[in-house]
Amino acid sequence: MKKYSSIIYIVGLACAGLIFTGCATNQASAPIPPNSGHLLINRVANFGSDLSLVVSVDGKDAGSFTEGRNYSGYLPAGQHVITARVNPNLTGAGPAQKTLNVKAGQTYSFTAGLSGGKMTLVRNQGQTVPTY
Repeated sequence: MKKYSSIIYIVGLACAGLIFTGCATNQASAPIPPNSGHLLINRVANFGSDLSLVVSVDGKDAGSFTEGRNYSGYLPAGQHVITARVNPNLTGAGPAQKTLNVKAGQTYSFTAGLSGGKMTLVRNQGQTVPTY
């Protein structure tokens, strides 16, 4: 009986440690960079299951997003060129580009998709709000 109680005690401590470690990990989040704005680019639902949305900011790839994934990042205040393209590009669809003047504390939201054989990057209405 004594051996059984010791095992339960050890297993209970291990479980408690795992729970507290998980809670601490979930609470930590990356700090919001100062003097920056938040950029969200959603991949439209009918984009294609075998296609990736590639997002570039100022000519540098920021990520490739498959079905169900979206871009979320922070940009320093100022002017930036946002580009969305499809990969693999089997139809020859040109990239969509937008010039964005980012203001600190604002959120900018776009939806990227394919329409009529062309890439589109459409700004979502009502999404430029302070993020304080």
